[in-house]
Amino acid sequence: MRGCAPLGMVADDGDRPGPWRLRAARSYKGSDRMLRTLGTTFRTLGLAALLAGLTFAAAPAATAAPGGAPAPAVPAAAGPLTPVGGGTGIIFRLSPSPEAPTSYHICTLTAVGRDREGRLVALTNAHCFIDEQGNKLVGAAVYRDASPAGTAFAPAPVPASRPDLATGPIGTVAYVGTPNNLLASGPKGLDHAVIALDESRVAPTATVGSTTITSIGAPPANGTRMCKQGHRTGLTCGIKLGTDGMWFTHLIWTDGGDSGSPVVDGQTLVGNAWGAQHSSPILSIIEELNASGGIGAGFHLAS
Repeated sequence: MRGCAPLGMVADDGDRPGPWRLRAARSYKGSDRMLRTLGTTFRTLGLAALLAGLTFAAAPAATAAPGGAPAPAVPAAAGPLTPVGGGTGIIFRLSPSPEAPTSYHICTLTAVGRDREGRLVALTNAHCFIDEQGNKLVGAAVYRDASPAGTAFAPAPVPASRPDLATGPIGTVAYVGTPNNLLASGPKGLDHAVIALDESRVAPTATVGSTTITSIGAPPANGTRMCKQGHRTGLTCGIKLGTDGMWFTHLIWTDGGDSGSPVVDGQTLVGNAWGAQHSSPILSIIEELNASGGIGAGFHLAS
């Protein structure tokens, strides 16, 4: 399953009335029936079985400078750095350019910290940076999503997403792991990626929205109330249900664009959300990064 995951939005091609159609991301191929069954089940429970594992590619409304020219990018200036942390929205794969995009993808950061080499890095979902051909987009530029975060009852509109051009790119994709592939063929993974952050532009923050992250730990006991902080739907909460292989399950509401959201027990980060009420344990992600020995190994929260 693609995470916060991605759904693609493309110009309508006659599949249904309206200016957009939703195109299932690659991880969902052949899974429409299962997704409909999941949605029906959760609606019966009175819950929204919305998939955070969908990345959005959207055609935004045009933003122009005086005279109709595209608004130019503003280089990062000396002064206050832009705070980023678990729950910060990100935007990437901006086409044809960040200054005048006609399509893009959005996800959410899981956490910001340092690796054993002292590099400032951010974690999010792997499926965010895997294209339709299965290519891992290492080296892709990542921007902060400058649009206001949404709530469960008023999700942030996808067409309103915009790159923060004043800050500029906050980093580049440095590592992409194995996506979850919950409803697809292929190896099942913890669905995590590492972004190398630019410390001349950003600074870590422990608090985003209504969530503060001060420690890292294991998922709590079944029945414990946990929450996630996502850019699309803000803070939503639900109980932990159990485990499903390498992942844990819960009743936390997520939506496309929330992929990568931190799942917390109080102020303790316990996982990253990627859709269908599933998340990956953060301790398992760190263990896998440590085993790889590359960027992100030795991850710990930035002080």
